[in-house]
Amino acid sequence: MLIPQTQEPAAGPCVLVIFGASGDLTKRLLLPALYNLKIFGLLPEKFAVVGVARRKSDDSAFRQKLGEAVRELGTQKVDDTVWAKLELGIFYCAGDYDEPGTYKRLCDLLGRMKKERGTAGNVLFYLATQATSFAPIVVSLDTAGLLKEEGDQWRRVVVEKPFGRDLASAQELNRQLGAILHEDQIFRIDHYLGKEAVQNLLVFRFGNAFLEPAWNRNYIDNVQITVAESLGVEARGAFYETAGALRDVLENHVVMLLALVSMEPPTVLHGDALRNEMVKVLESILPFRSAEEVFANTARGQYDEGDAGGKHLPAYRAAERVAADSVVETYAALRLEVNNWRWAGVPFYLRTGKALAKASTQIVIEFKCTPLMLFACGDGPVPPGPNRLIFDIQPHQGITVHFRGKTPGAGMHTQQVAMDFDYKDFGKTPRATGYETLLYDAMMGDNTLFHRADLVEAAWKVATPILEAWAARPPTDFPNYAPGSQGPASADELLSRDDRQWWAPEPE
Repeated sequence: MLIPQTQEPAAGPCVLVIFGASGDLTKRLLLPALYNLKIFGLLPEKFAVVGVARRKSDDSAFRQKLGEAVRELGTQKVDDTVWAKLELGIFYCAGDYDEPGTYKRLCDLLGRMKKERGTAGNVLFYLATQATSFAPIVVSLDTAGLLKEEGDQWRRVVVEKPFGRDLASAQELNRQLGAILHEDQIFRIDHYLGKEAVQNLLVFRFGNAFLEPAWNRNYIDNVQITVAESLGVEARGAFYETAGALRDVLENHVVMLLALVSMEPPTVLHGDALRNEMVKVLESILPFRSAEEVFANTARGQYDEGDAGGKHLPAYRAAERVAADSVVETYAALRLEVNNWRWAGVPFYLRTGKALAKASTQIVIEFKCTPLMLFACGDGPVPPGPNRLIFDIQPHQGITVHFRGKTPGAGMHTQQVAMDFDYKDFGKTPRATGYETLLYDAMMGDNTLFHRADLVEAAWKVATPILEAWAARPPTDFPNYAPGSQGPASADELLSRDDRQWWAPEPE
């Protein structure tokens, strides 16, 4: 059995109530994450899981379904003894989310859990439902008295993305939840912030003194953040028709990575101190004041039919439940500027897309060239390229530094060389879903890696003018990139106008 190399204390007694428990998120990510927490020794001994969904079922059938899922989809080989202990604390509550009877049955079940499982009245409600159900479920929980905190017992709500569709809807959802819950009871989850390599970015930045003097506009030429997928939309066509690449990935995951890269050092690495600095950065992003500015600083695309990721993909427009003339983007790229003392004038290039050459999430810090080129390259008169610092988030996890080195032999010729750190250098570590840290933190009441209301709204302030401009001027050239490519030509032009180019990993 693999265990974490640093052992935190187990969370305190509680119940995890999952609304939408019959969905993919529960069986693919939440239950495997809970199993991992169990074998890591981080799950409470006095613990229960209650699944709430419309589908008719019972405790036995629900346990069997989750047992099959954790064996098929989990990241660890299942130990039957461990699963048997976890399984005993799993229960099911069937009912519609808008029916008062559902909440009455849930209330009775939570009372049982307090007595039989020793959960102390602490409840973490996880809303793994359609976004339109978030506010109604919270209202119903409040009406049933299930959000009331008495004495030392706590009640918290985890909300999955998408958190709004634009600035106005995000503000309204914040208002609705804030009318019932305190901000410290709301945990807006972003699974990217639970990834080890993302958290290592904070350690690398703020735990190493050599980096800080060069982490600014005087030494950094540009920053590139890429979240690329080699798969198409597959069975998510209906969702993608309502979202698109900008809403699905750029507005939340990628913009938050930008904040972590560019934020000022917080006074401490937990709670509001970290999120305060993230908000400051996002509020410093120069806004687009016209549609012309939007189109000069963005690119969008939609994939055609072709080969990517080792298989043949139909065009996006041919996917199930996608309109034959859809203008929804499967690729989006932005050029942003953070207008503060540290970053003024440094472009941040962000991109995400489906059906691309390689599945990869990377942050590339490209440094300015030396003011005087003293050395020739080993392959001719081409001037040496810039130094780069590359953070690999997934699927590979590590950090690479690109710098110049002398080639062996007579003469002073150089070539680019790489110095690598791989997460495997830490030794054999347990595979995880990315939800373990976030579930554990929510049980512990640590909201550091969760989005605060103003952080969500600051991200939508960046994205909403782009969405409005794109909606007002639909694209006429879709589909405009081939599967297995790096995306549409317009994304390359976004950088070439600045005399720069994307750093592209080699295709798989």
